[in-house]
Amino acid sequence: MPEDDSHLYAEGINRGHAMLVVRGTAAEQDRIITLLDSQNPLDVETNAAQWRRSGWSGQYAAGALPPTPGAAKTLAGGGTAAIGREEVIPVYEEELRVGKREVGRGGVRVRSYVVETPVQEQVSLHEERIEVERRPVDRPVTTGDIGAGAFQERTIEVTATAEEAVVAKETRVKEEIVIRKEEQDRTQTVSDTVRRTEVEVEDDRRRSQPAVAPNPAIKPTP
Repeated sequence: MPEDDSHLYAEGINRGHAMLVVRGTAAEQDRIITLLDSQNPLDVETNAAQWRRSGWSGQYAAGALPPTPGAAKTLAGGGTAAIGREEVIPVYEEELRVGKREVGRGGVRVRSYVVETPVQEQVSLHEERIEVERRPVDRPVTTGDIGAGAFQERTIEVTATAEEAVVAKETRVKEEIVIRKEEQDRTQTVSDTVRRTEVEVEDDRRRSQPAVAPNPAIKPTP
Protein backbone atom coordinates (compact mmCIF):
# COMPACT_ATOMS: atom_id res chain seq x y z
CA MET A 1 0.00 0.00 0.00
CA PRO A 2 1.39 3.46 -0.81
CA GLU A 3 2.52 5.45 2.22
CA ASP A 4 -0.07 8.20 1.67
CA ASP A 5 -2.86 5.64 1.59
CA SER A 6 -1.60 3.96 4.74
CA HIS A 7 -1.76 7.29 6.62
CA LEU A 8 -5.25 7.86 5.22
CA TYR A 9 -6.59 4.50 6.36
CA ALA A 10 -4.88 4.79 9.73
CA GLU A 11 -6.55 8.16 10.28
CA GLY A 12 -9.92 6.64 9.37
CA ILE A 13 -9.45 3.88 11.93
CA ASN A 14 -8.36 6.47 14.48
CA ARG A 15 -11.64 8.30 13.88
CA GLY A 16 -13.72 5.23 14.71
CA HIS A 17 -14.14 3.64 11.28
CA ALA A 18 -13.34 0.04 10.42
CA MET A 19 -11.25 -1.47 7.64
CA LEU A 20 -12.34 -4.67 5.89
CA VAL A 21 -9.68 -6.69 4.05
CA VAL A 22 -10.93 -9.37 1.66
CA ARG A 23 -8.57 -11.91 0.18
CA GLY A 24 -9.73 -13.58 -3.03
CA THR A 25 -8.76 -14.54 -6.51
CA ALA A 26 -8.66 -12.18 -9.48
CA ALA A 27 -11.81 -13.80 -10.87
CA GLU A 28 -13.69 -12.92 -7.66
CA GLN A 29 -12.63 -9.26 -7.63
CA ASP A 30 -15.65 -7.81 -9.46
CA ARG A 31 -18.13 -9.74 -7.32
CA ILE A 32 -16.37 -8.70 -4.10
CA ILE A 33 -16.41 -5.03 -5.12
CA THR A 34 -20.11 -5.26 -5.99
CA LEU A 35 -20.94 -6.76 -2.60
CA LEU A 36 -18.95 -4.12 -0.74
CA ASP A 37 -20.51 -1.28 -2.74
CA SER A 38 -23.99 -2.58 -1.86
CA GLN A 39 -23.28 -1.86 1.85
CA ASN A 40 -22.68 1.90 1.34
CA PRO A 41 -18.98 1.92 2.27
CA LEU A 42 -17.17 5.07 3.36
CA ASP A 43 -15.80 7.22 0.54
CA VAL A 44 -12.24 7.59 1.79
CA GLU A 45 -11.22 10.33 -0.65
CA THR A 46 -14.23 12.51 0.16
CA ASN A 47 -13.72 12.10 3.90
CA ALA A 48 -9.99 12.75 3.57
CA ALA A 49 -10.76 16.13 2.02
CA GLN A 50 -13.05 16.93 4.94
CA TRP A 51 -10.42 15.83 7.42
CA ARG A 52 -7.82 18.09 5.81
CA ARG A 53 -10.19 21.06 5.99
CA SER A 54 -10.69 20.37 9.69
CA GLY A 55 -6.96 20.48 10.34
CA TRP A 56 -5.59 17.04 9.48
CA SER A 57 -2.11 17.31 8.01
CA GLY A 58 -2.31 14.11 5.98
CA GLN A 59 0.05 12.24 8.32
CA TYR A 60 -1.08 9.85 11.00
CA ALA A 61 0.64 10.29 14.34
CA ALA A 62 0.30 7.35 16.69
CA GLY A 63 -1.39 8.38 19.92
CA ALA A 64 -2.72 11.65 18.49
CA LEU A 65 -6.32 12.51 19.21
CA PRO A 66 -8.69 13.34 16.37
CA PRO A 67 -9.25 17.08 15.96
CA THR A 68 -12.41 18.78 17.11
CA PRO A 69 -15.26 17.84 16.71
CA GLY A 70 -13.73 14.38 16.72
CA ALA A 71 -12.49 14.58 20.30
CA ALA A 72 -13.40 11.32 22.04
CA LYS A 73 -14.88 10.84 25.44
CA THR A 74 -14.72 7.61 27.40
CA LEU A 75 -18.01 5.87 28.16
CA ALA A 76 -18.68 3.58 31.06
CA GLY A 77 -18.03 0.00 30.13
CA GLY A 78 -14.96 0.72 28.00
CA GLY A 79 -16.68 1.98 24.81
CA THR A 80 -15.83 5.24 23.09
CA ALA A 81 -17.94 7.70 21.17
CA ALA A 82 -17.07 10.92 19.41
CA ILE A 83 -18.57 14.15 20.69
CA GLY A 84 -21.38 15.24 18.40
CA ARG A 85 -21.69 11.81 16.78
CA GLU A 86 -24.10 8.94 17.28
CA GLU A 87 -23.38 5.25 17.47
CA VAL A 88 -26.34 3.22 16.23
CA ILE A 89 -26.92 -0.42 17.16
CA PRO A 90 -29.67 -1.88 14.96
CA VAL A 91 -32.13 -4.27 16.60
CA TYR A 92 -33.29 -7.02 14.26
CA GLU A 93 -36.30 -9.31 14.47
CA GLU A 94 -37.45 -12.02 12.09
CA GLU A 95 -41.07 -12.55 11.12
CA LEU A 96 -42.44 -15.89 10.00
CA ARG A 97 -44.32 -15.75 6.72
CA VAL A 98 -46.01 -18.92 5.53
CA GLY A 99 -47.04 -19.24 1.90
CA LYS A 100 -48.25 -22.01 -0.37
CA ARG A 101 -46.94 -23.62 -3.52
CA GLU A 102 -48.08 -26.50 -5.66
CA VAL A 103 -45.97 -29.64 -5.78
CA GLY A 104 -46.41 -32.79 -7.83
CA ARG A 105 -47.72 -35.86 -6.03
CA GLY A 106 -47.48 -38.31 -8.92
CA GLY A 107 -50.17 -39.26 -11.39
CA VAL A 108 -52.04 -42.14 -13.02
CA ARG A 109 -51.64 -42.95 -16.70
CA VAL A 110 -54.24 -45.19 -18.36
CA ARG A 111 -53.48 -46.41 -21.89
CA SER A 112 -55.77 -48.50 -24.04
CA TYR A 113 -54.39 -50.71 -26.80
CA VAL A 114 -55.65 -53.45 -29.12
CA VAL A 115 -54.80 -57.12 -28.65
CA GLU A 116 -55.66 -59.68 -31.32
CA THR A 117 -56.52 -63.18 -30.08
CA PRO A 118 -57.10 -66.10 -32.47
CA VAL A 119 -60.48 -67.80 -31.99
CA GLN A 120 -62.08 -70.89 -33.59
CA GLU A 121 -65.69 -71.94 -33.99
CA GLN A 122 -67.21 -75.02 -35.64
CA VAL A 123 -70.22 -74.71 -37.97
CA SER A 124 -72.16 -77.44 -39.81
CA LEU A 125 -72.55 -76.73 -43.55
CA HIS A 126 -74.98 -78.44 -46.00
CA GLU A 127 -73.93 -79.03 -49.60
CA GLU A 128 -75.82 -80.50 -52.62
CA ARG A 129 -74.28 -82.31 -55.55
CA ILE A 130 -75.80 -83.16 -58.94
CA GLU A 131 -74.97 -86.43 -60.62
CA VAL A 132 -76.03 -87.43 -64.10
CA GLU A 133 -76.13 -91.16 -64.80
CA ARG A 134 -76.95 -92.89 -68.04
CA ARG A 135 -78.17 -96.44 -67.55
CA PRO A 136 -78.50 -98.80 -70.48
CA VAL A 137 -82.08 -100.27 -70.67
CA ASP A 138 -83.61 -102.77 -73.09
CA ARG A 139 -87.34 -103.20 -72.56
CA PRO A 140 -90.46 -102.59 -74.58
CA VAL A 141 -92.28 -99.24 -74.29
CA THR A 142 -95.15 -99.39 -71.95
CA THR A 143 -98.33 -97.40 -71.78
CA GLY A 144 -96.83 -95.40 -69.02
CA ASP A 145 -93.93 -94.39 -71.17
CA ILE A 146 -96.30 -93.19 -73.88
CA GLY A 147 -98.33 -91.21 -71.33
CA ALA A 148 -95.17 -89.67 -69.97
CA GLY A 149 -94.55 -88.06 -73.32
CA ALA A 150 -92.56 -90.43 -75.43
CA PHE A 151 -90.93 -88.80 -78.39
CA GLN A 152 -91.51 -85.31 -76.97
CA GLU A 153 -88.84 -82.70 -76.26
CA ARG A 154 -88.16 -82.15 -72.58
CA THR A 155 -85.79 -79.94 -70.63
CA ILE A 156 -84.99 -80.59 -66.97
CA GLU A 157 -82.97 -78.09 -64.94
CA VAL A 158 -81.61 -79.06 -61.53
CA THR A 159 -79.77 -76.53 -59.37
CA ALA A 160 -77.39 -77.61 -56.62
CA THR A 161 -76.85 -75.48 -53.51
CA ALA A 162 -74.18 -75.45 -50.83
CA GLU A 163 -73.73 -73.56 -47.54
CA GLU A 164 -70.59 -71.62 -46.77
CA ALA A 165 -69.41 -70.04 -43.53
CA VAL A 166 -70.04 -66.33 -43.11
CA VAL A 167 -68.06 -64.45 -40.42
CA ALA A 168 -69.51 -61.34 -38.81
CA LYS A 169 -68.18 -59.39 -35.85
CA GLU A 170 -70.10 -57.45 -33.25
CA THR A 171 -68.39 -54.97 -30.95
CA ARG A 172 -69.68 -54.92 -27.41
CA VAL A 173 -68.66 -52.90 -24.37
CA LYS A 174 -67.35 -55.30 -21.71
CA GLU A 175 -65.90 -52.87 -19.12
CA GLU A 176 -65.49 -49.17 -18.34
CA ILE A 177 -62.47 -47.51 -16.76
CA VAL A 178 -63.45 -44.40 -14.79
CA ILE A 179 -60.78 -41.88 -13.76
CA ARG A 180 -61.70 -39.10 -11.36
CA LYS A 181 -59.73 -36.66 -9.25
CA GLU A 182 -60.97 -35.70 -5.82
CA GLU A 183 -59.99 -32.53 -3.98
CA GLN A 184 -59.82 -31.83 -0.29
CA ASP A 185 -58.48 -29.09 1.95
CA ARG A 186 -56.36 -29.70 5.00
CA THR A 187 -54.75 -27.55 7.65
CA GLN A 188 -51.07 -27.98 8.38
CA THR A 189 -49.19 -26.48 11.30
CA VAL A 190 -45.83 -25.06 10.27
CA SER A 191 -43.22 -24.84 13.00
CA ASP A 192 -40.02 -22.83 12.76
CA THR A 193 -37.93 -20.43 14.78
CA VAL A 194 -37.53 -16.70 14.38
CA ARG A 195 -34.62 -14.66 15.69
CA ARG A 196 -34.36 -11.21 17.16
CA THR A 197 -31.63 -9.23 18.77
CA GLU A 198 -31.89 -8.07 22.32
CA VAL A 199 -30.07 -5.00 23.62
CA GLU A 200 -28.89 -4.90 27.20
CA VAL A 201 -27.77 -1.52 28.50
CA GLU A 202 -25.64 -1.37 31.62
CA ASP A 203 -25.37 2.15 32.97
CA ASP A 204 -23.01 2.50 35.93
CA ARG A 205 -22.20 6.14 35.42
CA ARG A 206 -21.68 8.11 38.61
CA ARG A 207 -23.68 11.27 38.69
CA SER A 208 -21.19 13.03 40.96
CA GLN A 209 -18.09 12.18 38.89
CA PRO A 210 -18.80 11.83 35.19
CA ALA A 211 -16.11 9.78 33.52
CA VAL A 212 -14.93 11.98 30.65
CA ALA A 213 -11.30 11.64 29.60
CA PRO A 214 -9.33 11.80 26.36
CA ASN A 215 -8.67 8.49 24.75
CA PRO A 216 -5.08 8.26 23.53
CA ALA A 217 -5.70 5.32 21.20
CA ILE A 218 -8.79 4.02 19.50
CA LYS A 219 -8.70 0.39 18.57
CA PRO A 220 -9.96 -0.58 15.10
CA THR A 221 -13.48 -1.96 15.04
CA PRO A 222 -13.31 -5.72 14.20
